[in-house]
Amino acid sequence: MGFSASDVVPLAHACANLSDLADQADAGAERIISKHGERYVALIGVARLDYYHQLERERIHLLLLDDVKQGLADVESGRTQAADFAIAQLQKRRARR
Repeated sequence: MGFSASDVVPLAHACANLSDLADQADAGAERIISKHGERYVALIGVARLDYYHQLERERIHLLLLDDVKQGLADVESGRTQAADFAIAQLQKRRARR
């Protein structure tokens, strides 16, 4: 999703118009607040933020499911190690750092 120039608000303008910008964000608008001409922070509504957090949790769950799928494939193909051996190998690697 891209942003247009009208979505970018200078910090001084945001400070002076925070109530209006907050109402717009609550209605679904997203604003990028700039500082010294560079993107600084975003102003979004709480419902949108909750939605973004839910998407991130779902993405993490999908990644975990991919890891489980790969692990099961490793077990089926015999690509396994004893836990004690694997832990010892990890400890050796960490000790070398």
